[in-house]
Amino acid sequence: MTIKRLFDIPHYALEKFPKTDMFVTKYQGEWKKTSTLEFINQGNKISRGLLKLGIKPGDKIALITTNSRTEWAVMDFGLSQIGVVSVPVYPSISAEDYEFIFNDAEIQYCFVSDKELLNKVMKVKHNIPSLQGIFTFDTISGAANWKEIMDLGEDDSTQIEVEDLSNAINSEDLATIIYTSGTTGKPKGVMLTHHNIVSNVLGSLPRIPKKKSLDYKDTRVLSFLPICHIFERMLFYLFQYNGFSVYFAESIEKMGENVKEVKPHYMSVVPRLVEKVYDKIYNTGSSAGGLKSKIFFWALNLISKKKEISKPSGLQGIIADKLVFSKWREGLGGEIITLVSGSAALSTRLNLMFQNAGIPILEGYGLTETSPVISVNSFDKMKIGTVGRPLDNLQVKIQEDGEITVKGPSIFKGYFKAEDLTKEAFTEDGFFKTGDIGHIDSEGFLQITDRKKEMFKTSGGKYIAPQTIENQAKASKFIEQIMVVGDGEKMPCALVQPDFEFAKNWAMRNNLNIGSTPAEIAKSPELKERIEKEIEGINEHLGNWERIKKIELTPEIWAIDTGLLTPTLKLKRKAIKEKFIDLYNKMYEHHE
Repeated sequence: MTIKRLFDIPHYALEKFPKTDMFVTKYQGEWKKTSTLEFINQGNKISRGLLKLGIKPGDKIALITTNSRTEWAVMDFGLSQIGVVSVPVYPSISAEDYEFIFNDAEIQYCFVSDKELLNKVMKVKHNIPSLQGIFTFDTISGAANWKEIMDLGEDDSTQIEVEDLSNAINSEDLATIIYTSGTTGKPKGVMLTHHNIVSNVLGSLPRIPKKKSLDYKDTRVLSFLPICHIFERMLFYLFQYNGFSVYFAESIEKMGENVKEVKPHYMSVVPRLVEKVYDKIYNTGSSAGGLKSKIFFWALNLISKKKEISKPSGLQGIIADKLVFSKWREGLGGEIITLVSGSAALSTRLNLMFQNAGIPILEGYGLTETSPVISVNSFDKMKIGTVGRPLDNLQVKIQEDGEITVKGPSIFKGYFKAEDLTKEAFTEDGFFKTGDIGHIDSEGFLQITDRKKEMFKTSGGKYIAPQTIENQAKASKFIEQIMVVGDGEKMPCALVQPDFEFAKNWAMRNNLNIGSTPAEIAKSPELKERIEKEIEGINEHLGNWERIKKIELTPEIWAIDTGLLTPTLKLKRKAIKEKFIDLYNKMYEHHE
């Protein structure tokens, strides 16, 4: 069977890989399995129920869930096979952004997972004329439940209508609109067709390794990144296509527990998570005390010296693997084949360290507009510090100014209701402009050097690429977040959000009193001096013009809900600068 549209994938999975646990979600402490057949039956009920409500192909329905769950998957399938355009929305954005997106997309119905999200939508419902109803996945008194749609579609005598609509859907039809929060300005609706996403799934397939000895029936994925994000969503289709079982994690907080319960073979991650896992490993190893800590640091030192990926060899390597690194793997369930990393640059040091500890990471690169994968490493062709080779069905061209541009079947149709923005996004000869700077090396590997929009010039006319410097700095235990500034100024400086927990422990070990709240800790001259030392170490590896001359510590945590980070944990540079403008002015001695 050829797969041309998203809803062809579950049918293909039923034909080739029928299983009892296609999707698994935990409710009230218990993992509940949904079989391939049951999944398709539920999706059909949703389709029939929506048709009874008067929904037509081309209508828009929003899906918002705090944590990914089976209901989302059922809705996605039920919508796509009758030509309804799904608009997945980040749970963490503001109510004002909900209002903007719902009005822009003219959302008719909205499905939310829980009470908190319901309240958020209710807050702005009166400002959204197109919205006819809100349904919830959790049972909430006084709210319409999604099962009511299922009940409406219980009678399968209208299934013929669903099939007629399915047959009429073309692979070039619009499947979904994904609003990207972007680090600046209003959200933009990225229009992706069935063909866009399907071609990306098929193009990425050869890069995902499979274990010959592992039957599809026993292959498990743990999914915890937001499914409204195209990275997780494309992989969600790819896993279905391979017949893998997808277990939805309860939350990022419960990840550690869920990993041990599910023992996954595959997981997708963002660099921030890899950093957090490493910090946890480091803290456990260093606080074990005595001989245990000595062994931990000895083993760490052993792999830190490696410049290439290699299997543990020699007596020392084998002992270190047995005593230390096997525990790292156990911490991730013990059966990981690979972690797939995307959404931001992964530190080369961490990547190498995990690979040499026997936890392979495949780093890739892409954007919502490219459905998303442009390039990704694979086991047979891997180069640490690059984002792999471009997919075979894409053409990547580096423009004269170094910008990465791309053409191919997975490039989006355009921005919803924004022809001018769409036109600006492409070159004269039809290549999509990624806004990233990079180059392709002699072996065909793509390397990203920076975001074009984030590069800035000092008043001396020198270009600074902040992300590269920030990634190096975040390797420090003391630094949770950092933003390099200096556009139009005479030198680069940085705003730093310390790792407040680590700072507290450090102060205790050194008998220092630096206070206990973020506001107090940020005022500590001892901590500032210690972090300046860390920065000095980083400066040694930078050109004169790139060196950070001054820092200021920010008195609060940078978070999504305070508007300082995007939902994928990227820095909202403008917002951070505005919020801490006094600290910024202090570094540059600007007097208002």
